[in-house]
Amino acid sequence: MSDPQQPSGPARPGGRERAADAGRATARGLRTGARSTARAAAAVGHQARRAAGAQGAEASGLNRLIYLHAANAAGDAAVAIALAGSLFFQVPSGEARGQVTLFLGLTMLPFAIVAPLIGPTLDRFSHGRRWAIGATMAVRAFLAWVLAGAVGEESPELFGAALGVLVASKAYGVTRAAAVPRLRPPALTLVRANGRVSLAGMVGAGVSAPLAFLASLAGADWALRYAFVLFVVAVVLAIRLPERVDSSAGEQPMVLLASPEDRSVEGQADGKAPAGGRRGRRGLSFGVPRSVAFALLANAGPRFTTGFLIMFMAFLLRENPPASALSDELLVALVVGAAGLGNGLGVAAASLLRRLDPRVTVIGAVVADLAALLLATLFYGVLPLVLLGLVAGLAQSLAKFCLDATIQADVPPTVAASAFARSDTTLQLAWVVGGFVGVALPLDPARLGLGVAAAVMVSFTAFVLSRARAARA
Repeated sequence: MSDPQQPSGPARPGGRERAADAGRATARGLRTGARSTARAAAAVGHQARRAAGAQGAEASGLNRLIYLHAANAAGDAAVAIALAGSLFFQVPSGEARGQVTLFLGLTMLPFAIVAPLIGPTLDRFSHGRRWAIGATMAVRAFLAWVLAGAVGEESPELFGAALGVLVASKAYGVTRAAAVPRLRPPALTLVRANGRVSLAGMVGAGVSAPLAFLASLAGADWALRYAFVLFVVAVVLAIRLPERVDSSAGEQPMVLLASPEDRSVEGQADGKAPAGGRRGRRGLSFGVPRSVAFALLANAGPRFTTGFLIMFMAFLLRENPPASALSDELLVALVVGAAGLGNGLGVAAASLLRRLDPRVTVIGAVVADLAALLLATLFYGVLPLVLLGLVAGLAQSLAKFCLDATIQADVPPTVAASAFARSDTTLQLAWVVGGFVGVALPLDPARLGLGVAAAVMVSFTAFVLSRARAARA
């Protein structure tokens, strides 16, 4: 006979047992989520490695340069975010035009150092390019650590260290561009190889920017310490680049050709200079190849347009915005965002298109900029201005890829760093001239503002087309 005091069903768990069961269920859920996140991250990493090593890039070693450039862009993004609120990068609203003019002049300082000094110095590292690239990363790592201690106090060290970071960044850029031809796989053109490297830089900056922003919430110095870690990693990646980056196999003595047709004179034993050339201390020195000169000339147009657009729109959209319900800040964000989107589209196009004729592409970039400027001048409004930003970003990006590919193809490797340094200086000068014009012009978009820029581009486009016909002839 059963005891009436005993329960007839199964015993119900107490409060402690229920809490333990809930804890075990939560732990199982966390472990499952962690495993899923780890699998997703591994899958993304695997796909990224496959993309970086596709079409022979892994066998040639280009994938290692891709990883290096991603780390470089991630570090630069962290430095930019950390210093975004400092005096070095601020553009005050009061009496802004005079201070912006001073800023434009300061932007030329890194290029004034890169072209005459760093370019020839890097040429001497043609057989030790890995160490030259690593040195630019090490310098930025050191300066990022110095900035971390100076940014909170706004000491004089802030300006000197920030300028040093810019100079080292440009030095890395010219050295990296000169190394791409040595690692390019046969399946990729130079334009596509450059595009793939730049696309990796965009991904690296996009991933790093949110992390740097989170670190900056605790203080700009923490974002700079994060940049220091990234640049240290980049130093290791630079040293781990393939040995062929340092190889001089197949290279000729230092000769800068007067034209692509003069290639037959490379390596002449008698040392006689071809027509248009002169003897240098370390070899033969000649004028810039016609193909490079034309590509550089055409690139000046999109750079002028971009510099003008950034500086002119910054004031125009505050003082004379188009008829719209949007705020001034949102209008500026739309135009600048469209330019950034255009730049990204240019990077994607350069990395994906199988064949891109540099001569035709740079002409198309100049004509597209002119058409967008005319449209914005005649039909001043939100959509034409956004379209102008999109076209300007796309044209500048594609034109620069074509210039880099032309230099890599037609300039001997022994002087490639100098060629890239001087081309970057010229393009920055075109950007600064456009910015000066944008700051100086009255903010009347219909008659003087955009119209003056359009008139300049009409004359420039006619000149570029005439030079293209002369070059073909």
